[in-house]
Amino acid sequence: MSQTSAALGRIQPSATLAMSARVNALKAEGVDVIGLSAGEPDFDTPDFVKEAGIAAIRNNLTRYTDVDGTADLKDAVAFKFKRDNGLVYKRSQISVNSGGKHTLFNALVATVDTGDEVIIPAPYWVSYPDIVNFAGGTPVFIEAPASQGYKITAAQLEAAITPRTKWVILNSPSNPSGAAYSASELKELGEVLLRNPHVLVMTDDMYEHVWYAPTPFATIAQVCPDLYDRTLTVNGCSKAFSMTGWRIGFAGGPEWMIKAMGKLQSQSTSNPCSISQAAAVAALTGEQDFLVERNAAFQKRRDMVVSMLNDAPGLNCPVPEGAFYVYPDASGVIGKTTPKGQLIDSDETLIGYFLDEAKVAAVHGAAFGLSPAFRISYATSEEVLAKACTRIQEACAALK
Repeated sequence: MSQTSAALGRIQPSATLAMSARVNALKAEGVDVIGLSAGEPDFDTPDFVKEAGIAAIRNNLTRYTDVDGTADLKDAVAFKFKRDNGLVYKRSQISVNSGGKHTLFNALVATVDTGDEVIIPAPYWVSYPDIVNFAGGTPVFIEAPASQGYKITAAQLEAAITPRTKWVILNSPSNPSGAAYSASELKELGEVLLRNPHVLVMTDDMYEHVWYAPTPFATIAQVCPDLYDRTLTVNGCSKAFSMTGWRIGFAGGPEWMIKAMGKLQSQSTSNPCSISQAAAVAALTGEQDFLVERNAAFQKRRDMVVSMLNDAPGLNCPVPEGAFYVYPDASGVIGKTTPKGQLIDSDETLIGYFLDEAKVAAVHGAAFGLSPAFRISYATSEEVLAKACTRIQEACAALK
């Protein structure tokens, strides 16, 4: 008899977190390794947000709160959705959770039954399919290759929907590719979903404010109002406000779904950290101008990384429209041999070669459901990025 549950056996450890742990271990051994595997902004939490957290401690806001968020934070989330997305939600339509992953987990576990299908475009964030598997559902993948800009088409979505489809998950800008759907592209997908009223829509907008496309950011409930009643719009404070460790995610959606998520949360984590909630109120309602400056810094890094990786023999790096990742196609190096005679037969072998020989850590494309490719996070300094990309160029040039 297994000592662990069947549900636990249906999931794998996060590949991105595993690589980050490996990088930390190598650094502790004194190895000069450059870690580009973690999806975490290198900017500090803004001072006015930190001060709000400090004030919360001093004012003794250290007790339990309502399970799925304080009234103040729900109001702040509603304010954010109205200001940024033109979406109107009541407090009863808002859930606050311990990070965006927690939000997604609650929604899927609260709604997915055995045999339910969840459509996930690939490449995808590593946790989507594992959460679906944990809930007993069946992930259904739609491949969106580099030739499509890493975005699915309406025809692909139409073909993937069956009577058992429960959800479709959209992530724009995307982790891992940085691909971003325009309003017109979302409308095309929305038209398909309108013809299939049994399908719920989950839109992961965590990278909303890391956006480089010439057209404004759009989310599907905004451009397709008829989908509002079956869309869960997910966001959080981690990326835009550099609050990864504060662990605040949130969502707006139909009341029945928010209530179900709250029921699950009441028997798991209970409320998110009260101090983090107070800081999140300041983040969402305070000055937003710093986002423009940080976005410009990310875009400058993106341009440098894309250029340098495209100069590496065998790599083809599309230009991302958002987030802080690149997802180079590695087809041109598969089948080559390292100077030590090792065959590069997969993207996992390739990133192992980069780590062992170039001392650069990335995450292999198979972890994101689309190979051969790999993900690099450029949420670090230009100096570090230039050094890492030079090492990758040299490592690719050494392949025969």
